[in-house]
Amino acid sequence: MARIQFFGAAQTVTGSCHLLQFGKKRIILDAGQFQGPWELEKLNYEGFGFDPSKIHAMILSHGHLDHCGRIPLLQKRGFSGKIYCTPPTIDISLLILMDAAHVQKEEFLWKRRRLTRAGIDVKEPLFDLEDVYFSMELFEKGIPYGKRVEIVPDIHVTFHLNEAGHVLGSSQIVVEYRNKKGKRRKLLFTGDLGDGGRPLVYDPEPPERDVDVLVMESTYGDRDHKSYESSVEELEEAIISTVRRKGTVLIPTFALERAQEILFHIGRMKREGKLSKRVPVFLNSPLAINLTRIFLKHCDYCNHESFKHPTKKMISPFKFPGLYFTETAEESKAIHNIPGPKIILAGSGMMTGGRIKHHLKHNLWKENTTVIIVGFQAQGTLGRRLVDGAKEVKIFGEQISVRAKIYTINGFSAHADRTNLINYAKRARPKKIFVVHGEPNSSNALIKTLKRALPRTEVIYPKFKEKFVI
Repeated sequence: MARIQFFGAAQTVTGSCHLLQFGKKRIILDAGQFQGPWELEKLNYEGFGFDPSKIHAMILSHGHLDHCGRIPLLQKRGFSGKIYCTPPTIDISLLILMDAAHVQKEEFLWKRRRLTRAGIDVKEPLFDLEDVYFSMELFEKGIPYGKRVEIVPDIHVTFHLNEAGHVLGSSQIVVEYRNKKGKRRKLLFTGDLGDGGRPLVYDPEPPERDVDVLVMESTYGDRDHKSYESSVEELEEAIISTVRRKGTVLIPTFALERAQEILFHIGRMKREGKLSKRVPVFLNSPLAINLTRIFLKHCDYCNHESFKHPTKKMISPFKFPGLYFTETAEESKAIHNIPGPKIILAGSGMMTGGRIKHHLKHNLWKENTTVIIVGFQAQGTLGRRLVDGAKEVKIFGEQISVRAKIYTINGFSAHADRTNLINYAKRARPKKIFVVHGEPNSSNALIKTLKRALPRTEVIYPKFKEKFVI
């Protein structure tokens, strides 16, 4: 009998991890970290809810931390099966996990210095660099889109990957298996589904038709995005108006995809004369810098039109006058001494850590600063408080007034909006839908719309650890 059980991204956004059981064989889809307030993050320390040593294989949709971030922990606790994903996702996962190990170590050392004296126990990091290297040995050679792989030969379970259009190398996962009666069935997991029309990655492939089970994300299930074109115009307007005031533009960016997409548009502004070539642009994130190089390595998975020169030669869309890659801490600190106008892209995207917090501390209280928020901000994060209009925030224990102008431009989201999610489900025509990867308001709104659009389809909102026959 085939079953599915939800061990992450169930009635929340992060921690993607879904267990498929076919008799005695077990496969997981993703193994991501829980991110956000401590109530969620502590789940990373509470075990998976299943025995990792009994997992036969894992299929990874893409390299974001909330989808791959517990792989080293999985390996530490006994998982020795193969991990399947696209070639770019292998390289991206290595960088993401190495960065996560570094950040955890730094946070642990800082908390131990600060909290141990107060008698508060500090939890050890989830994993270290050695764990990352061991886990990378489990990755199978990259699987190209469309290639059918037999993952459990003795019970005829196969899978293949399709373009998800979310980030470089992201995948929809199609698993084919047989039910208790021996009838062939098909499960489709969207992973994180893109919105389409982006300059660097291809549009998501249409869903497989007539699937039996659809496991779909719902990050923006309660709203539609602004048009991409109007979002680009708003980005340009925010940058140009701040530059005219000789101010500082702060763009908190996710290191994967969003940083590269914003760089693409700033570079285009400079090439078209909308922005002076003398205005310095700082990509102040070692992780984003290294991921940008991954785009160039795997440009065959990118939208080729953005990498073509009029002579049809392949070029980098990320090279333009005034761009500086600031990799060291000393270079990062030196940015504060450079007068405006200037543009700074730094992580983390939700402003929960990283170099962006230092820039916010130095600039958020200044009226000629502009903060451009171009990504999803989870509840409980600093980014969400700014989006919600906070007049004062605490950064590194210090109260900072918010006098900067805050732009929230949702049209850059790498997630499909409500209309695209509904159209996707209608094309798939599933018999059963499990709605995951969304905050309750978003997921519940999508569920109501799905029930109206697909009255013959069973729509389920699974709880954490809930199990179903498929």
